Amino acid sequence: MNKNTVLSLATYIMIFVGIGMIALGAFRYDEVGWGFAAVGIGFFAIAWVFNALKGRV
Repeated sequence: MNKNTVLSLATYIMIFVGIGMIALGAFRYDEVGWGFAAVGIGFFAIAWVFNALKGRV
């Protein structure tokens, strides 16, 4: 595996975890849903950075 493959896998994992965190906040934990949503959006931001680094590192 080269570095672009690793970054793309990390991007997909971060997107999956971000969606999972937002879903947990929306459907499971109502009282702390905003916190879960904020962490999920943070995972999306990190995935965006990983995607931007593909081909540059």
